[in-house]
Amino acid sequence: MLVPYAIKSGESEGRQHREEEHPYRTRFQRDRDRVIHSSAFRRLEYKTQVFVYHEGDYYRTRLTHSLEVAQITRSICKSMQLNEDLAEAIALSHDLGHPPFGHTGQNVLNQMMKDYEGFEHNKQSLRIVKLLEKRYPEFAGLNLTWEVLEGISKHKKDAENPIFQREGFRYPSLEAQVVDFADGIAYNAHDLDDGITSSLLDIGKLREVALWRENEKLLDDMYTNLDFKLKKYQIVRRIINDLITDFREHTLQKLEELNIKTPDDIRCAPQRVAGFAPEMDAKNKELKNFLFKNMYTHRRVMRMEFKAELYLTKIFNAYKKLPGLLPESSGNPDSGDSLERKICDYVSGMTDRYAISEYKKLFTPDERD
Repeated sequence: MLVPYAIKSGESEGRQHREEEHPYRTRFQRDRDRVIHSSAFRRLEYKTQVFVYHEGDYYRTRLTHSLEVAQITRSICKSMQLNEDLAEAIALSHDLGHPPFGHTGQNVLNQMMKDYEGFEHNKQSLRIVKLLEKRYPEFAGLNLTWEVLEGISKHKKDAENPIFQREGFRYPSLEAQVVDFADGIAYNAHDLDDGITSSLLDIGKLREVALWRENEKLLDDMYTNLDFKLKKYQIVRRIINDLITDFREHTLQKLEELNIKTPDDIRCAPQRVAGFAPEMDAKNKELKNFLFKNMYTHRRVMRMEFKAELYLTKIFNAYKKLPGLLPESSGNPDSGDSLERKICDYVSGMTDRYAISEYKKLFTPDERD
């Protein structure tokens, strides 16, 4: 049973290209399955969160991150009686448009495309599922439902965002808002885990962060001489639980305060319905700022970002100078896209290891094609 303001599959706005309904799978289940079977989803296995793939098998990738976001999303939606299938489809597709080398890759491609409408990973995710995936003879893309496209777009205010094509809509569905916060919860907590494992984070400084300090104290009161690896896992687990619990309670309170009754009440609300209470929001921002200061700007990470910028810039410029270097399969000759957009689509679809390999093939004389 779903609450009245949850999105119902049978009431979906539908797909761009009409299809017969499946006899026993809902529309959103089919969307989820299409995403899982897509080429872009498989490539997430070798796309970076923070650490490049060759630094170790332990660290998160875009694929493991997407699975963790989907797990957190389903937990929240099940407890709030929201549509789990829709939310899972959004969660699994939310990072499809990310280029290699994490946020460095996005910044580089945005700079390379500054005269050609730029590059942004949410818009690229939409482009992938609407155009670039080739799975069906009847249409380009995956032909996902309007509600999944709405969730992938997040809150980016541009003409391509389905939300802003409807008069009065300000925000996406509550399921999409849950995914957005689940993404942030997973990102902060799991980068914290990877940062400790890689020795990028100083435990002494970390104990100044409220979410870590409070949960470590609870564990120290419960156990004596707990192994640090086990303690780290338990603290991260507890941080995730604290964030989810606060998010759920505060969002349910806002739903009642705003007298939300229907999905469109969510979309037309005067403020975003989902969120943390002020105290937890401050703690979460403190953790996020700590990670930015101590991990994302760490010397080792910045050295890899410097290399990533070199790889992608030189590859992009080589393709632009000699378009014949691009594979024949890249781009649709009838799409009307500029050469730069075709290059951007191809480069953004690369995995970290493919980009490194392509760089070597293009600029190292003794490397074979």
